[in-house]
Amino acid sequence: MEERGQSEWREAWRELCRRRMIRGCLWIIAAFLLVALYGEIVYRYYQVTDRVPSYQQVNLAERYLPPSFPQHPFGTDNLGRDVLQRTVQGARIAFMVGVVTSLIAIPIGVLLGCISGYFGRRVDDAVVWLYSTIESIPGLLFILAIAMVVGKGMLGVYLGIGLTTWVGLCRLLRGEVMKHRERAYVLAARSLGYSSWRIIFRHILPNVFHIVIITFSIRFPAAIGTEVFMSFLGIGVQGEPSWGIMISNARLRLWQGMWWEMTAVTVAILVVVLAFNLVGDALRDALDPRSRARES
Repeated sequence: MEERGQSEWREAWRELCRRRMIRGCLWIIAAFLLVALYGEIVYRYYQVTDRVPSYQQVNLAERYLPPSFPQHPFGTDNLGRDVLQRTVQGARIAFMVGVVTSLIAIPIGVLLGCISGYFGRRVDDAVVWLYSTIESIPGLLFILAIAMVVGKGMLGVYLGIGLTTWVGLCRLLRGEVMKHRERAYVLAARSLGYSSWRIIFRHILPNVFHIVIITFSIRFPAAIGTEVFMSFLGIGVQGEPSWGIMISNARLRLWQGMWWEMTAVTVAILVVVLAFNLVGDALRDALDPRSRARES
């Protein structure tokens, strides 16, 4: 079983690498990761040295400068701050939001989906009632409510997005586990006296883990978009150059011809979200058994 699973993962990886567009998207994601890590290093450096970050320093003598190389490749904003440096810090925040909210939402979705699909009956009824209740509330409204209760800032963003976006994964895993719990390998494990938890996490979960990977690749850009919208409304990140805050500030100056800040942020969001979505679709085609069966 393990060798077959590993061969399927290798075959899926080879399938991704054979497609030129997907290779390009993977390079974009890798570059986004490196930029975010660089932004985190810069952010921590200024925190440790207790200095005002260069991307936050006001220089009114250089405000509204258009893009110029090598001083300000993306221009400057209304306070003379370098747009490129602020875009890098926005990438750091976006990456942190995608990762942290996934670390909150995915374990919840995996745990509830697996126990609901495996145990059924009252456990299933309770889980279905829980995610149906959460799903009945408008998602963005629920996220904003949690963020307002917790408070403005990164913690509110993390909890607001993480605690409301596990429902889709839970529902998918519930259906898959229901199909797997009656298969031969699960019945054999039961006959050997293995505990239910070992069967769920050692036998069933590895066979449905491709759903988790696909869900992560799709929900990552969705979390970024949600954070951008929250920051645009003034509920998300405070005091840091989030992409949403940059868009909110830049929109007021578009009519004056100051287009470079809005363009830099919009292109960054477009490229990252598009790359993740294309890779997510490719992963679904490569890892989903039903897609492979249709191709065969």
